[in-house]
Amino acid sequence: MPVNRTHAEPDIVVVGGGLMGASLAWGLARHGSRVCVLDEGDIALRASRANFALIWVQGKGLGFPAYTAWTKAAAAAWPRLAAELKSDTGIDVGLDQPGGFTVCLSDRELEANVDALVRLHRQPGAVAHPYEVLDHAQTKARLPAIGPEVSGSIYCPLDGHVNSLRLFRALHAAFEAHGVDYRADHAVETIEPHDGVFALKGAWGQVRAPKVILAAGLGNARLAPMVGLDAPMKSSRGQIVVTEKAAPFLRYPVVTVRQTDEGGVMIGDSEEANGANLTMDHAISSVMAERAIRMFPLLEELNVVRTWSAFRVMTLDGSPVYEQSRAYPGAFMAMAHSGVTLAPQHAYDLVDAVRAGTMPDEMAAFSTRRFHVPACA
Repeated sequence: MPVNRTHAEPDIVVVGGGLMGASLAWGLARHGSRVCVLDEGDIALRASRANFALIWVQGKGLGFPAYTAWTKAAAAAWPRLAAELKSDTGIDVGLDQPGGFTVCLSDRELEANVDALVRLHRQPGAVAHPYEVLDHAQTKARLPAIGPEVSGSIYCPLDGHVNSLRLFRALHAAFEAHGVDYRADHAVETIEPHDGVFALKGAWGQVRAPKVILAAGLGNARLAPMVGLDAPMKSSRGQIVVTEKAAPFLRYPVVTVRQTDEGGVMIGDSEEANGANLTMDHAISSVMAERAIRMFPLLEELNVVRTWSAFRVMTLDGSPVYEQSRAYPGAFMAMAHSGVTLAPQHAYDLVDAVRAGTMPDEMAAFSTRRFHVPACA
């Protein structure tokens, strides 16, 4: 029977109901916390809309070894997350981790990707992840639909994907099972800390709690200073193209092309410095489609059924930010581009840190302090 706590004073307020906020709220509620989620609802510029649903380890952490370790741990914890969500809701999120490919269309492109992985593994404190470098014939043995322009590929056995729509649905369905007080159309205008309590206010009224987590994506930039935090971001827009359903031809996810469990093919290969406009740029989507067709020529016969663009939550170095306010302990901030990949880390490890009221040593590297270290000659 669902727990009814919607009228109780919350122990913690999560600002944002996207994948980040939903993972945190579910994880907190599982431990018995009274959780209130304040969400803008359907008007929100959700980064969740633009996610590619990959669980991706390959290449993560160049220049930031802690990110490699964090991502590997997330990939390993995904079966647990999928199983527990299914137990809570009966929803199968379509987890599939057969490994994943970076497909390259020239020798130069393949060499550049291999070089990046070599540098990643050679950096001080590096956490290795397995990978294979395959030539055209070896790639075709595993991806029979590739075209003649494919030079080769890199395969990592830790990678995979999920059905991101079912994941989002499962997290929100699990709110009911654990008594989460989810409030849509509750945009937060101000946060006022006073005597160890945070008052979150909007046109709808106010909510008070001793702890708050800012998981509002782009909205963190405005809200963070209200609790003594900084949320440095850079502009990043991404576009996605989706085809009609097709007979299964792509057993493994590719970093820019994946066939969903329902048969449609998603193409996503853009990172644009455009922070003002969500209008689809068809010049860019055409390049994305052309490149995907060069990888898998059969895509040329499929109709496009949907396209969209969205703003990503991109920190200055592309790696996650997790931090507790020094000025106002009890106020936390969480930002990450890889909301799907890192969902288990957010629901489990980050939740444990928030409950304990302190960030452990393994999360210290993700503080915004890394952006303020003076450059050394």
